[in-house]
Amino acid sequence: MNSPWLRLVLAISLDGRLAMPNASKAQLGGRGDRKVLEEALAWSDGTLIGGGTLRAHQKTCLIHNSKLIKQRVKEGRSQQPISIIVSSQKDFSLSWDFFHQPIQRWLLSPAKIPTDISPAKGYEREFSQQINWLETLAQFNAEGLSKLLLLGGAQLATSLLYADQINELQLTITPRVLGGAKTWVSREMDSLPADLSNSKAWKLINHEPLGGNEIMLRYFRNHDS
Repeated sequence: MNSPWLRLVLAISLDGRLAMPNASKAQLGGRGDRKVLEEALAWSDGTLIGGGTLRAHQKTCLIHNSKLIKQRVKEGRSQQPISIIVSSQKDFSLSWDFFHQPIQRWLLSPAKIPTDISPAKGYEREFSQQINWLETLAQFNAEGLSKLLLLGGAQLATSLLYADQINELQLTITPRVLGGAKTWVSREMDSLPADLSNSKAWKLINHEPLGGNEIMLRYFRNHDS
């Protein structure tokens, strides 16, 4: 069973926070972070976003760089990656920007009743969560999505870490110390697999200064640790 290559992309503070303690959504990352985010979007076939992240932003990230868009079209791909929302909630407001952005929208939800075969309003496709993340993600690989970006939120990221399905981390470190509870790994999970804390579990493959005292770090999951 094959699952897509999954890359987690986040901008975080020096102390691992996603946003200011009282902010409803992330406000981190400068121009350089936007550049590497769009490059990651251009690389991907689809993005995974948790329902809470969609509620906070009411839209998703798009590629604006015309060269990146033209390259995708040249490769026979859509201008934007498919946006996959992971949520048990299906009745988000169709007035949100998300439902008017020039993208395909898919929904990944808990297992459906067999007679419920039509996708929820606002989505072109709907998929059911399987017994584990390996089987769930394999559905997208079977649909031709071999490269996925995970854009948040913390609960979804932690769930995929727990299942050891994240192949790559792309973290932009911003020069801020924020405090608060909004860490990129959910505190609701008591523990993660011990193997993930091994000093050899993640291999640094790239580090890039982004300007504005920010730096992007990329790590591959090392299963030989």
